[in-house]
Amino acid sequence: MDENVSSAIVTLTEDPTNPDAYGAGHYDGEGLATRGTLLIDGGRLAAFLHNSYTARRTGGASNGSAVRAGFKSGPSVGARALALAPGTKTHAELLAEVGDGLLVQAVHGLHSGVNPVSGDFSVGADGMIVRGGVTAEPVREATIASTLQRMLLDVAAVGGDVEWLPGNAAGVSLVIRDVTMSGR
Repeated sequence: MDENVSSAIVTLTEDPTNPDAYGAGHYDGEGLATRGTLLIDGGRLAAFLHNSYTARRTGGASNGSAVRAGFKSGPSVGARALALAPGTKTHAELLAEVGDGLLVQAVHGLHSGVNPVSGDFSVGADGMIVRGGVTAEPVREATIASTLQRMLLDVAAVGGDVEWLPGNAAGVSLVIRDVTMSGR
C-alpha cells in the first residue's frame, strides 16, 4: 500500500455504481451496497478490493466487491466496473506522438501466456505497424512480452477514448514503452 506501482499518469478505479458500466449494480454478491473504490491514484497503490472474508482477514471492511460465478457459487473478490481515468488526447494524437511502433488491436493466449505469480507474459498479438505517426501495414501472429509490473510503470500516455466493454471493464488507448515484440 502507498507505494508507486505504475506510471504517475495512471489512475484506476472500480466503480460498479457507474451507470455506463455493463457490470453496474447497487449490490455486490453478498448483498452489500456497492461503491466506487480508488485502486491506483496517480501511480500509487491506494486500495485493494475486498469482500467480507478478505476484509476480515486484513482487519478492514468490505468495499462491496464480492462477485459470484453463478447462483450456486460462493462469493469471491472481483471487479465489476474497472476503468482507467481517461486522458485528453485522441487516438490519432497518440499515434502521432508514438511515431514508430506497434498498434496492438488484439491479443491471444492470455489464458496460458501470463504467469499470475511473477507477472511475466508472452502472448500473441495482431495489429498495425505505426510508421511516422500513422498506421501502415497489418501485423498478424506477432508475440509481445514483458511483465505486468513493468508495463504499468511504462505507461507513457492515456487516451481520452473511453469505451465500456462487455464484461467488467472500460478500455482506453494506452501508449506503453519498452514492450518486446518478435515476429510479423
